Amino acid sequence: MIRKLSILAAGALMGATAMTVISSHEWGVAQAADSDTYRQLAIFGDVFERVRAQYVDVPDDSKLVETAINGMLTSLDPHSSYMNAEQAADMRVETRGQFGGLGIEVTMENELVKVVSPFEGSPADKAGILAGDLIAQIDGDEVRGLSLTEAVDKMKGDIGTAVALTIIREGATKPIRLSITRDDIKVPSVRHTVENDIGYIKLIKFNEQTTVGMEDAIRDIKAKTGDKLKGYVLDLRRNPGGLLDEAVSVSDAFLDSGEIVSTRGRNPEETRRYNARQGDDIDGKPLVVLVNGGSASASEIVAGALQDQRRATVVGSRSFGKGSVQTIIPLGANGALRLTTALYYTPSGASIQGRGINPDIAVEQPLPDEIKKQMGLDSEDEVVRGESSLRGHITGKEETDEGSGSLDYVPPEQKDDLQLNYAFDLLRGVKTDASFPPKREASIAN
Repeated sequence: MIRKLSILAAGALMGATAMTVISSHEWGVAQAADSDTYRQLAIFGDVFERVRAQYVDVPDDSKLVETAINGMLTSLDPHSSYMNAEQAADMRVETRGQFGGLGIEVTMENELVKVVSPFEGSPADKAGILAGDLIAQIDGDEVRGLSLTEAVDKMKGDIGTAVALTIIREGATKPIRLSITRDDIKVPSVRHTVENDIGYIKLIKFNEQTTVGMEDAIRDIKAKTGDKLKGYVLDLRRNPGGLLDEAVSVSDAFLDSGEIVSTRGRNPEETRRYNARQGDDIDGKPLVVLVNGGSASASEIVAGALQDQRRATVVGSRSFGKGSVQTIIPLGANGALRLTTALYYTPSGASIQGRGINPDIAVEQPLPDEIKKQMGLDSEDEVVRGESSLRGHITGKEETDEGSGSLDYVPPEQKDDLQLNYAFDLLRGVKTDASFPPKREASIAN
């Protein structure tokens, strides 16, 4: 199975998460622990000293403490964790969606780094890197023996510094050697195309570049289609989530008014509601949202808001079902704490946790038997991703035995993409359904 990662990847990926970031001074002081808690902490100290003194090998003290902290957090839920200083820095890069690098999407093939595509206008693009190129050496070091992540890390670096690559290119009689100067790379979190009379927008993740990228896509689609535009498809399939604020602003781009999402913490006074401002960026044009088992958290916020507010018709299969918000709490030079602090609710008051977003029109996308065979599965086996299947997940108030999630497969070829083609057929009037277009008068008020 080919592993795929782009140079934009930052090591500690956010994964399926809706996330808020706060500064350390914003975080209140927790309630004082009682005496029994301190006795338990004393036991931990005794065990720690015993391990340091008598374990068969000399242990790494910092690793022991880090592992203990992570053990405490992962016992709470699958999404709370401790990030050391390096992981926290990687997370900040991932959140910003920009870094110092070359600007290429890569994968690993036959122990070499293969270029999937260079980002347009990036240093790699200007240097002549082509899709299909194989990177054999980085700064004179062989790529063979490195993991994909290790190779990616070697190509990232400070803006203005150079990296030497040795390229093997099909048709070239000898290796190509290039020196490329790293620059500020903005990670494309949005892709878009015009399919004759339909605007197609794919949101890959929710980072600080997402809303701006989507607005640029909408402007480009309008310029290319003019009066013939029938509507838009917003593809959230396999989008694992990201920043809560970006999910809110993306939803707001399609709504004139009404609630987008609410977050509710341990105490009632912690409830926050996010409402849309006036202005619909696509001028009321019909909108179809695509979801599947890989649509999680921030993606579910957008799909849930547009569905409840009757602004869009949701097509596809049941989403992942991650309805929790993680707050990133900086710990200075010691890294950061990722802690689940709230659950989010759609405008109708429904919790997504462990349940997911049910599409208005269910369209299953089967996994081809040849891919199942590669995964070691029988042809009748089902492959389902979902929050409800994660060990230790927070049980949602509306979670049922049916659980959340579905297959997250998206075919590489459009002709095989049943969900996308169904959306196109709806917008063009080839298919009809009572849920399209949705009846706007039934939308949820503030």
